[in-house]
Amino acid sequence: MKSIGTLLFLCLALCGAAQNKVVGYWYTTANVSNGGSTNNYAMEIVVNQKGNIVDGVLNYYFRNTFRSIPLQGAYDAATRQLTIPSIPITYHASTDQVQVDCMMDFIGTLRVSKTGSVLNGRFVSKPMYRNTCPEVFFDFSLDTTASKNMDSLYAEVSRKKEVYALWEPSDDDTLVAATVLQRPVVNYVVAAQFKERQNELQQEIEVESDSLTINFYDNGEVDGDSISVFYNGQLLTFNRMLSAKAIQFQIAVDGTKEFNELSMFADNLGSIAPNTALMIVYDGNKRHDVRLSSNLQKNATVRIRKKKAPTP
Repeated sequence: MKSIGTLLFLCLALCGAAQNKVVGYWYTTANVSNGGSTNNYAMEIVVNQKGNIVDGVLNYYFRNTFRSIPLQGAYDAATRQLTIPSIPITYHASTDQVQVDCMMDFIGTLRVSKTGSVLNGRFVSKPMYRNTCPEVFFDFSLDTTASKNMDSLYAEVSRKKEVYALWEPSDDDTLVAATVLQRPVVNYVVAAQFKERQNELQQEIEVESDSLTINFYDNGEVDGDSISVFYNGQLLTFNRMLSAKAIQFQIAVDGTKEFNELSMFADNLGSIAPNTALMIVYDGNKRHDVRLSSNLQKNATVRIRKKKAPTP
């Protein structure tokens, strides 16, 4: 009788421990706090857990944009709260042409019942942006079938090994994941860190057009590299994840300058350092391929010179 009671106790303890983990594949449709069906985000998250430390990948669709973002945070078993800081969530009022990021913290509470497990919570903006970026609410549901194959699923969505490759995008890869117009944006932290790092000149190109189309891709296997881009010292975009789909810029060339300077700032180093990218510059019918490498000490910089008109 004593042994049966002991076994029952152990079973309940193990079952409770299993239910008190956030490991698995979760999915939801998230909504901004001010409502509206056009402000929905289709999201999926894969979470791996070791003790109270979690990591994983968040994928989400918003309008015509797909984002894939590596995650790292903490899980409090006592309160069943999962916290993941500083996730870039596309601002709900962004258009297809102009997209702006809100840096938000993920705060979710695990709830387990007979009908299934959910992560209930919200994305919360940093204090200085809370009047601009409203909270985004979610109820992630656990997909138990997908979660049974956790090892293979996690390995697939968060590949850790990057191999060196001189990768060339195919026609399918030129479909842009996000288009960033030439306009200054504000991120005081990134701007300050940019000035602290050395600008390392990696290539000079000469162009004929007054405006250029520039595409950024990850170079080789996608490993979570995120970048910010500066043009002539002005921040154009920040915390953009490189992938096989282009981040596309339209920039104007200032012919009055000796050169225009485009710099790639490494927000992180991905799974394996350094942060690498393939940049393709379209100058009318001409194309320039530039391979960039940056780290936490140096920005990868390209000088763009306007070709002088021939002297009559």
